Amino acid sequence: MDERLEFGPLELKVLGVLWQRGRTSTVRHVQPSFPGLAYTTVMTTMDRLYRKGVLRRFRLGRAFGYEPRCSRDELFGRMVSGQVTDLLAACGDSTVLLSTLVHAVGHADAELLDELEALVRAERARLGWEDQK
Repeated sequence: MDERLEFGPLELKVLGVLWQRGRTSTVRHVQPSFPGLAYTTVMTTMDRLYRKGVLRRFRLGRAFGYEPRCSRDELFGRMVSGQVTDLLAACGDSTVLLSTLVHAVGHADAELLDELEALVRAERARLGWEDQK
């Protein structure tokens, strides 16, 4: 799956329904969650998600069954990773981006700062940079 994929609001809502169902689902299973939309609109959206590599598709009789290839957290993690990579590449001074992230994390929850610090240490260890600042 391409980490740089973008999703429209309907695609994200369809994924949300599939994650909530937690099992292989056909368009007929998903469409009732979107009473204002035509069956074909939901079908096209699920096909688009399949073509983007986000859904698996199985033949179930005359219909297709779909299920997500990854969890919500995994997908959003990949999406954020791609965005952060793009921002770091475009940013002249990455310190501004990183300090903004730390500031936002601190405002959300002080305990998250400890988690962020632990993640930085773990990544340094994984990369063999334990002795570096």
